[in-house]
Amino acid sequence: MTIKEIAKLAGVSSAAVSRYLNGGYVSDEKKEQIKKVIEETGYQPSAQARMLRTKKACLIGVVVPKINSESISRVTAGVEKVLSERNYQMLLAGTDNTPAKEIEYMRLFENYPVDGIILVGTMITAEHRRFLKESKVPVVVIGQHTKFANCIYHDDYGAGEAMGRAVAAKSRKEIAYIGVSREDKAAGAAREDGFREGLKRSGRELKDGYYKVAEFTTESGYEKVLELLNEKNDIDIISCATDTIAAGAIEAIHTYVGSQIPKNVEDTGSRFRYILENTAIQVTGFGDNQLLKAVTGGIPTVHFGFKTSGIRGAELLLDVIERGENIPMEIKLGFRLAEIDDPEENIEE
Repeated sequence: MTIKEIAKLAGVSSAAVSRYLNGGYVSDEKKEQIKKVIEETGYQPSAQARMLRTKKACLIGVVVPKINSESISRVTAGVEKVLSERNYQMLLAGTDNTPAKEIEYMRLFENYPVDGIILVGTMITAEHRRFLKESKVPVVVIGQHTKFANCIYHDDYGAGEAMGRAVAAKSRKEIAYIGVSREDKAAGAAREDGFREGLKRSGRELKDGYYKVAEFTTESGYEKVLELLNEKNDIDIISCATDTIAAGAIEAIHTYVGSQIPKNVEDTGSRFRYILENTAIQVTGFGDNQLLKAVTGGIPTVHFGFKTSGIRGAELLLDVIERGENIPMEIKLGFRLAEIDDPEENIEE
């Protein structure tokens, strides 16, 4: 099927269809007519022909630390929304939380070629800085602050401080924290530093022996919290750097309490009641994971606008590509503490 045929079916000119496909101006009415015909016919424009006409591939490379993450899926949903609206396509690459693979994929995309790259970053190494300074295509980093590229990042320090103050107000015993590598400046260093500051401002502290470093997995959260509970028996709140780790923490607490059940408590119903009655440790997290909320009823956590960051990041990148101007921008997004009784449900952003 050709552009002329699409135009005839939509009742518009071939020029209008061409402008629509290339991201040019088309009235809302004509845009809807063209979109409807393209969806009904399954028309796919030739990428090679489009590149010859526009000098653009209309492709954006998106590099993410992992695919099976709710927060990452919210970011990519925001990116996809903007790209689709502006007639770009997304090439998605997952790195399994391996920074070296981020560099590999960005170099691959750069030479593919794509019009630009979005990196949902975990850490900014010397190799990252070198690539960002030398890249042949525009790059936007989401989730990490950097001076070497346009970036969209969250107020992780402020969120950590707010959580630290909230936890200090509720705790009557000792507070523990399960962090992640401080090489991750956002989820690792900023959240932990903010959390410690929040405790300090409330007259509390994170004592030696009450801190563990986990990987970004439920399994690692489980392992570190079980290790912690076998060392300390005076904890009433465990704060985790992510909701994924918090899910493992909750499971570890149930396992630990279950292992302490007196031998004379034998039937299943009594054992279950014992676990419920003696699970007095509260777990908090960061990320407002909706699956964890559905399973547990909700834990105190921090809601970040992950979808918003994807939207803003994609908009920023396309503006740079289409205007040919690269005015350095650093956009810091806020947060919201989300409690168990949070009235807002099914938050997309």
